[in-house]
Amino acid sequence: MDPLRELTLNQTRRHFFGRLATGIGTVALGSLLNPSLLAAATAPRGAGGLPGLPHFAPRAKRVIYLHMAGGPSQIELLDYKPMLEKYHNTELPASVRMGQRITTMTSGQSTFPVVRPLFKFAQHGQSGAWASELIPHMASMVDDLCIIKTVNTEAINHDPAITYIQTGFQQPGRPCLGAWLSYGLGSANDNLPTFIVMISNGKESDQPLYTRLWSSGFLPSEHQGVQFRGGGDPVLYLSNPPGVNAETRRRVLDGLARLNQRQYEAFGDPEIPTRIAQYEMAFRMQTSVPELVDISQEPQEVLDLYGPDVKKPGSFAFNCLLARRMAERNVRFIQLYHRGWDQHGNLPRRIREQCQDCDQPSAGLVKDLKRRGLLDDTLVIWGGEFGRTVYCQGKIEPDNYGRDHHGRCYTMWLAGGGVKAGLSYGVTDDYCYNIVENPVHIHDLNATILHCLGINHERLTHRFQGRDYRLTDVHGHVVKDILA
Repeated sequence: MDPLRELTLNQTRRHFFGRLATGIGTVALGSLLNPSLLAAATAPRGAGGLPGLPHFAPRAKRVIYLHMAGGPSQIELLDYKPMLEKYHNTELPASVRMGQRITTMTSGQSTFPVVRPLFKFAQHGQSGAWASELIPHMASMVDDLCIIKTVNTEAINHDPAITYIQTGFQQPGRPCLGAWLSYGLGSANDNLPTFIVMISNGKESDQPLYTRLWSSGFLPSEHQGVQFRGGGDPVLYLSNPPGVNAETRRRVLDGLARLNQRQYEAFGDPEIPTRIAQYEMAFRMQTSVPELVDISQEPQEVLDLYGPDVKKPGSFAFNCLLARRMAERNVRFIQLYHRGWDQHGNLPRRIREQCQDCDQPSAGLVKDLKRRGLLDDTLVIWGGEFGRTVYCQGKIEPDNYGRDHHGRCYTMWLAGGGVKAGLSYGVTDDYCYNIVENPVHIHDLNATILHCLGINHERLTHRFQGRDYRLTDVHGHVVKDILA
């Protein structure tokens, strides 16, 4: 029997009248709360978003967020502290620590010896920004970067810290930055998801990443990130199974859409139009994704920008090149995670390996975007959930040491999309332990990111369980000093 005919026969007269009042009421309420839901099945592609957004003319149309999971050491990379040569192997003064809350990994230590970095620093570019020998490729483009040395967070452990910077709250359950942008601004492309996530691993990747980091939280599920895998089909079930061709798949989806539309008309569940839209997106991705991930036509000079690992699917270099290709196709939010920065021991060796993975691809991405005229309206972000302590975890050994988590001050950089180029912003003390000038809380950072995309962070809200929520909670100020 035809599924639609069977469903119609199952709708008894009593069932119809019983559902009529609540069904129409639910649909009416849904149309008031979110008019786009009723148009989901017929809305033009590359649409969506909230009425009235952006609030003002944006400088950036899209974001590429390079998250270094685990907490890169700012002391070894971008925050040069020459006085550490003098302070090396001395006790960190109590006047500097000021009773800071620290992790259980070092709370039992009887001493907190300061350790200098083993790597040399030099000034680069017209801006004269300091950078470590570990990151020569980033150093070569400091005049394109806005380096913020005073990012700070209250979180001291990985899970709450990464949840905090991604969602604005230390406990899980809230939407992440990419989901908020999808919800507020909608899609800017026809055939790819609005929000895409890719993960790569360092040689020692010991911190897990949870799918809730790119979830939509209490926002409609259509705004969650779509994770691309590092091998095989980037998205599961992208290929048709044996015996099923595109025409058959199309007929199946059309039948499902009619059934789902009937269900929506009966129950008014806002997730049903989402399901219809996601089926349609999956169908279009069968063509768009294989073309996206095929880098065989990229010129060798472009591949050389990203380094020797660029042809290895799932590597950070490969993902950076895909991020540029996604930016060309107007994917709104592209989130790259690279694991392995949690260096409590063997830091000199491990951070060198991490930089070999990430330095050239990160710089290559910015240079490639700039060459193609995409950097002006693409905001690139690089950094972790916190930094590392100036004191050693455990004992200082010759050419070997580790550092604990440090949220009081750490370094991130931004490029393109409305931020000043060639700027080093904020000052930390000689121990790189406290902020001396221009603090930037992670709420301030997120407010500034939204500002670059034309969004007033106080006005991008969603009512849930009787309260209006936003990415920056009840905090955050736009850091106007770094805006171009």
